[in-house]
Amino acid sequence: MQRDTIPANAPLVVSSESEPEARRANTQAGAVLFLAVIAGLVALYFAQSVVLPVIIAFVLRLLLQPVFKIGLKARLPRSVAAVLTILFLLGVAVLAWIPLSGSAGLWIAKLPDAIATLTERLSLLHEPIDFIQRLVRHAERATNGGSNTVAVQHFDLVGTVIEGLRAITDGLFTTTIILFFLLVAGDKFLRRLVELLPTFRQKRQLIEISQQIEDDISAYLVTISIMNVAVGVMVAIAMYFCGMADPLLWGVLALAVNFVPILGPLVGIGIFLLVGFITFDNWLAVLPAALYLVIHVIEGEIVTPILLAKRFTLNPVGVILSLVFWYWMWGVPGAILAVPMLAMVKIVSDRIEALHPLGHMLED
Repeated sequence: MQRDTIPANAPLVVSSESEPEARRANTQAGAVLFLAVIAGLVALYFAQSVVLPVIIAFVLRLLLQPVFKIGLKARLPRSVAAVLTILFLLGVAVLAWIPLSGSAGLWIAKLPDAIATLTERLSLLHEPIDFIQRLVRHAERATNGGSNTVAVQHFDLVGTVIEGLRAITDGLFTTTIILFFLLVAGDKFLRRLVELLPTFRQKRQLIEISQQIEDDISAYLVTISIMNVAVGVMVAIAMYFCGMADPLLWGVLALAVNFVPILGPLVGIGIFLLVGFITFDNWLAVLPAALYLVIHVIEGEIVTPILLAKRFTLNPVGVILSLVFWYWMWGVPGAILAVPMLAMVKIVSDRIEALHPLGHMLED
């Protein structure tokens, strides 16, 4: 019986009947992933009182890792080393709070007189300010049905302050407890997670990602903290020689706002500019802001990039988008955590092949 044979050089024809099904499956998978991301972001927004302390504790663990390792090298038990590490953190916070609790209270007390002085010195802005005030009064009358009287709402200042302090205290307590257990547990959770993965390649990939996150993010946080302290010291010295009152207060303020990239220094420039106009009545009014800007440019554009260039660099557009997004999600804590979280996403994207395009987009 003669058999039909296919020539070796004949073109291979592949049926395209499965292509629509494949495209449909990819579309469904993309839609499911998109909905999952949206659902996750909504959950993060509404569960921030639970999620935020966990993330802050995790970032603090990376920041305090060098201090914790010193306790371990001294052969202290992990629980004792964790307690001493947390006490170190609380001590630093108290030292930073001392100038704020005294000098900041005095500045707040004289704020009404300072605003009046500032208004006199910025006389060119009288007409725009009056125009805005008239618009506000018209809007208030419109919202009250055209009445000339504006309803006065009773505002419980004491109750509001108590509620705010209670929320801050609860958040700090939760963060401290989680931080303690993260330090004590070490890599136990990671080992349990590695045991659940089916293949050796996935196990090794997870260990490499976690190790790189711990090394790079810890180095980033320590470097940024040291540079911010240096900025605070330099600003305090500059304000002292400028003749500004309470130079230590302005140094701590510069240190604090510098933890928020881009947006923090802009806020700092505005604060120093206003304080300069309140303190001085001549061209020296712009000197505090100018000195702060010079110090920030030297630190932010020269020194810190050189120190961190070997670890990783991030796309500035990605950084500002991350800042805006996480500030919208979680406020100031979100803005502080935006860059470390973006750096973690960059590290994970570089290690997972399917996420390489995202890692390439985030690279400077």
